[in-house]
Amino acid sequence: MGIRDKYRDKYRVKIGFVPTRRETFSETAFRLDKAAETKKKVEERLTAMQVDYVNIDFLNEEGLLYRSRDAEKVAEYLNQQKVDAIFIAHVNFGCEEAVARLASMVRKPVLLWAVRDDAPEPEGYRFRDAQCGVFASSKVLSRFDIPFTYLTNCYTEDVKFENGIRNFLAAAGVAKAFNAPRIGQISVRPAAFWSVKCNEAELLERFGVEVVPITLVEMQKRYQDILQKKGTDFEEELDHIMSKVKAECVGREALESICAMKLAVFNWAEEENLRAAATQCWAPFTDISGIAPCYLMGDSTDDGFPIACENDIHGALTAIMALGANGASEPPFFADLTGRHPTDDNAELLWHCGVFPPGLANEKGVTIGCHQGKGYKGAGQFELKQGDITLLRFDSLKGDYKLLFGEGKTTQGPYSKGTYVWAKFNDWPAWERKFVCGPYIHHCTGVYGSYAHVFQEAVKYLKGVEPDPVYPAQEALNERWK
Repeated sequence: MGIRDKYRDKYRVKIGFVPTRRETFSETAFRLDKAAETKKKVEERLTAMQVDYVNIDFLNEEGLLYRSRDAEKVAEYLNQQKVDAIFIAHVNFGCEEAVARLASMVRKPVLLWAVRDDAPEPEGYRFRDAQCGVFASSKVLSRFDIPFTYLTNCYTEDVKFENGIRNFLAAAGVAKAFNAPRIGQISVRPAAFWSVKCNEAELLERFGVEVVPITLVEMQKRYQDILQKKGTDFEEELDHIMSKVKAECVGREALESICAMKLAVFNWAEEENLRAAATQCWAPFTDISGIAPCYLMGDSTDDGFPIACENDIHGALTAIMALGANGASEPPFFADLTGRHPTDDNAELLWHCGVFPPGLANEKGVTIGCHQGKGYKGAGQFELKQGDITLLRFDSLKGDYKLLFGEGKTTQGPYSKGTYVWAKFNDWPAWERKFVCGPYIHHCTGVYGSYAHVFQEAVKYLKGVEPDPVYPAQEALNERWK
């Protein structure tokens, strides 16, 4: 597995599929067959959707949880399998005490669902009451203070079943990404950027976030060693970088410096098992390498390892949440909220000096040029593609942590140097007020697609983080889970 695949694989969600029945509902072979039939249908759907899952067939001949005392065995097995979430499927009424005990021992995101009940038999007998069982299980989960996601009662063949599974995987992906990640810090923040200050100790104590520092001197040694040797890995990485580029205006020497520094960061990140990084990206970085770090940061983000500007640790954490939501299927982009559109009051310029991922460029392609400020070589010059986007920002003030999120759509606007895209929103002044009056700054993360409902759901699994949605409204977000 290549290093890029390793980074992306960190965001793959593995679920434990736990079908449950009630023992008193399975006194006849017919009832057992109904439960087994539903279990089989669910597994067929999960397999067809290419969901990474394990079942509990080890437990008994049915592969169903129906005794409270078996919860420990299932929890131990799921923990050994390193599942990231649990899908508890009521194939009839279910075993509420086993469900609650299992979830309390595994402590991962829980998806709660019941198959839609069949019509009563002509004689009036019912053989499931699965929906009824979910009411019981949900109450007990709440009593255990266990957050869960509810997939509306439906048949396995329904579209809402597949949509619900995918939405849950995305929410669980955000929770997995935020589960005690290690974030690299390259050097210190720029002295002028007080706004990116964060409480490293509090992040560790409250969320298990480890900030792993490295000095520019140490990074320089790694960079110079790679640049001097220029082995096979170096040439392969340089080819990989150039495969994304339509044009470059910086020359071979600068390109080799970009490649060497990117490898230096990647090697360090792999050694330290990092999810993302934030870096000093002003003059000191240029002093040790002769290049602007912008393009290598965007290219690294493109390959699954986000690097945030100006040592914005909260920005790096926001980026991995975005990757968790889309399963690292596409990179996020780290943007400044730069200025309002000259003619559209609800549009805004999302820009940065050259750090957007090249994989998100529009049809005009990617150019590696110079930083617009001091002319250092190594900054991206391109516009992003058009499409639906979600903006988000994780931040805090005085110990209160929030996640802002909302949706918009890219639009057309004037040309700008650097990497950029114009985006249109439902009510930009309302967004602007959120950023100004909330615990936020001018940095945000963008990800293509509509994920506001995913972040709304995911926050319940991020204990100590308050959701701060902008658009759509709460009622519209709830509709996406029905």
